[in-house]
Amino acid sequence: MAEKLTKIYTRGGDTGQTALVGGVRVSKGHLRVEAYGTIDELNSNVGMARAYVCHRTSHLGIETGRLADILIEIQNDLMHIGSRLATPPEKLSPKKDISGLLTRRIELFEKEIDMMQGVTGPLKTFVLPGGCPSNAALNCCRTVCRRAERNIIRLHDVETVESAIIMYVNRLSDLFFSMARYVSHTSGNKEDVWVKE
Repeated sequence: MAEKLTKIYTRGGDTGQTALVGGVRVSKGHLRVEAYGTIDELNSNVGMARAYVCHRTSHLGIETGRLADILIEIQNDLMHIGSRLATPPEKLSPKKDISGLLTRRIELFEKEIDMMQGVTGPLKTFVLPGGCPSNAALNCCRTVCRRAERNIIRLHDVETVESAIIMYVNRLSDLFFSMARYVSHTSGNKEDVWVKE
């Protein structure tokens, strides 16, 4: 007997509304939907960056797998964050609190940033995204991460967002910037600098 197909479409959003965790229906333009939607967009960009990093490291043998491992952990973190943002404050379960996890990740990010800056040296001028595919992809992650942060802050202005989420996303964009410089440096690609004239 053939297994019954579960359809991916529900038609529930055809009127421009969607359901938050717990069943409350809101406009797809709601600040909360924009916040977790941008986190989802960021997750896709991190997946693309991970594909570039994996390709680069497998061919050059530089830091094979280490950056990719960090990126997949970030993707899992973003799934947790998206789930929390998709849940109205009154529906949040203390049992599913992720503040401890995010705090530990922030500490890890800071150690990684310090290590990478030790390799690349301090930033002396503004640099342009690009130079190699990994750098470009990681800079896309950085800019989407900053937009996610802005959307989360807009939401936080009207509804409470856990402080650990705000701190995590802020530090994450710094990590992406450091990673972008690091992959350029370790692969021998010169950073493109902003020419002001």
